[in-house]
Amino acid sequence: MCRLFRLPLALMNGTAALGGYLLCREARPGVSGLMLLIGVTLMACAASAFNQLLERDVDALMRRTMTRPLPAGELAPRWGATIAVLVLLSGAVILAALGAVPLLLALATLAWYLAVYTPLKRRTPFALLAGAFCGALPPLIGWSAAGGALGDFRIVLLCGILYLWQVPHFWMLQKRHADDYRLAGFPLFAPQSFRGPGPFLVLWLAAVVAATLMLPAFGLIAGSNVSLWCLAFCVPLLLTPFRRLEAAAYVGINVFPALVTLALYSTP
Repeated sequence: MCRLFRLPLALMNGTAALGGYLLCREARPGVSGLMLLIGVTLMACAASAFNQLLERDVDALMRRTMTRPLPAGELAPRWGATIAVLVLLSGAVILAALGAVPLLLALATLAWYLAVYTPLKRRTPFALLAGAFCGALPPLIGWSAAGGALGDFRIVLLCGILYLWQVPHFWMLQKRHADDYRLAGFPLFAPQSFRGPGPFLVLWLAAVVAATLMLPAFGLIAGSNVSLWCLAFCVPLLLTPFRRLEAAAYVGINVFPALVTLALYSTP
């Protein structure tokens, strides 16, 4: 089931939601925070299962995905759909206990992911710019669960950082699996820059770094360890253009949302 749910990615979404929850200073870790983490993670698991149902034909063409339960024939589509619905309902029940707004935001994110991004990415590489909203909204779900106003600049900044972060993250993912994407017919986001980052990506990385440094600038993270947090945020992004450091940069970019959450948690 880990392959069906893409559990590490689902947990990343749950962690991002917890980051938004912790950003609301009225909220403290507890049962509600744990419920939020579980609920958003389950919703992300359901989104993954539904996505694999929709894309089982192209998943069967790519080495990276052909061993997933549906293209490998380990799981019949009807059972995949049943599991996805049950997980979706479980996540929805948990989020509903936290309020109507977190539930509606989670359902809207899932609908956007499946109805907009999933079909669009077969047509244009710039589908990522639409799909990135799905990765940027989990903190807003957590913020709303803590009772924060949706238009507050603090949560807008955090969501904006995660939106920007997804472009270099996805660029590195496509670079690693470029042959698979071509075989499946997915248009590549930036094939001309796979030999180097290119000016567009360098500019985008600079925007991510600048936006991340706004966290301490606006007092969203504070304390004696601010400089260490800034270093932890920015170094993985700055390593991305260097081919010899690509493996370290990829790991660092993947843990970026968790680092932001820890920084928010450590701020009094």
